[in-house]
Amino acid sequence: MKTRFLRDLEVSALGLGCMGMSSAYGPAADRGEMIRLIRHAHEGGITLFDTAEAYGPFANEDLVGEALQPIRDRVVIATKFGFDIDLRTGARTGGTNSRPDHIRQVADAALKRLRTDRIDLFYQHRVDPAVPIEDVAGVVKELIAAGKVKHFGLSEAGVATIRRAHAVQPVTAVQSEYSLFWRGPEVELLPALEELNIGFVPFSPLGAGFLTGKIDETTTFDPTDFRNAVPRFSPAARKANRALVDVIQRVANARSGTPAQVALAWLLAQKPWIVPIPGTTKLHRLEENLGSVDLVLTPAELDRIRIEAARIQIQGERLPEAALKMTGR
Repeated sequence: MKTRFLRDLEVSALGLGCMGMSSAYGPAADRGEMIRLIRHAHEGGITLFDTAEAYGPFANEDLVGEALQPIRDRVVIATKFGFDIDLRTGARTGGTNSRPDHIRQVADAALKRLRTDRIDLFYQHRVDPAVPIEDVAGVVKELIAAGKVKHFGLSEAGVATIRRAHAVQPVTAVQSEYSLFWRGPEVELLPALEELNIGFVPFSPLGAGFLTGKIDETTTFDPTDFRNAVPRFSPAARKANRALVDVIQRVANARSGTPAQVALAWLLAQKPWIVPIPGTTKLHRLEENLGSVDLVLTPAELDRIRIEAARIQIQGERLPEAALKMTGR
């Protein structure tokens, strides 16, 4: 497995997003199978594993902690704080909470669930408009000084917020959605991260599964799957957006690869400090994703994707309206 740097944190070129093992895409997967999948991912070279207290809540951190406990010193664990979740019951209001005392409590609770003595990368999950980002960065700085946290990250934050946080405690990585399905970060975010020497961790690098080519307008999602509420996944939008998958499929056919591999290889080609974190609950999909690291797209292939993708107007917002209001702040 090739490696990359998120600022000064070395990780595998491809990470593993673990959220879908416990939430968001339907019922939680079998725990034993997911533990085996996580460990198989490490055997395949993956060292960056992404989770959060909100996934479950709590269930995903507990799963990841158990799976990685035997190999703890050989992996990088990223988790997140910032939602208003009752640490005793797991009940959540849906709002944000980055009050300093709450961050400290979340860190201690996460350490227990993850069965570790330090969090390698601690992200603010969403910016809390009620708490100055300087205060948030200051608390994480304290946690780093105490040895409980190693690196500070931000998720779905705007450029101005990133700069203010970075001035208090250097930000190692920013996590936001980015793929051929959603290229918004290219306008302001990526140039700012390059200037500040901050790594970028794209979530949903396969467009929540759409770029695999396995989803069309007839696909039915589990009633608890979040994509049911996403405008971009309405049947009409899926039908229109298949044109993008066709572009990727043509390149994949020419390289004897898959659309998923081309989509991930495209991301890896954008910047050397980009580390995508595709998630899966299936071993064969994990193996497929791992194959993207060795699929190096040529300049001609990248140009072809750029030109053909530019002709396609993607239909539908990437998130429901309420969720979009929590991004880019």
